[in-house]
Amino acid sequence: KLPTKKMLLSLIALLSAALLTNAAPPTCYSRVLSLSKEITESFKELQTSKAVDSCVEMLPRLYLDIHNYCVLAKLRDFVAYPRCEGVFEVNELKEKARSLYTIMISYCRRDLVFLTDDCNALEIPILPPTEPS
Repeated sequence: KLPTKKMLLSLIALLSAALLTNAAPPTCYSRVLSLSKEITESFKELQTSKAVDSCVEMLPRLYLDIHNYCVLAKLRDFVAYPRCEGVFEVNELKEKARSLYTIMISYCRRDLVFLTDDCNALEIPILPPTEPS
């Protein structure tokens, strides 16, 4: 038996709704959060990479917490750091940091809420506890 028009239209409407929910653009907050995590992970990989120049050891720490107002100064300092200019991976990371800074101060300025301004927390991050195995 062939499906009725009503059933077919319901199926099309359901599939359209599913496609629209998956195609929703990211919010400013979600974009800033994902980019900050990506930058933090890239920095960790850069520090452990054997193929990178020794100047990487001298780079400023790059732990990012987008809820900490001091993250803006941290991003500015990292981008302005004069060493490692010739290292592709560092330049790529600086470009991501510059993008995050621009997004935070321009596009998302009104959407972000800073919960603290503890600059030391960005120097010595408190890591979440690990679960016992």
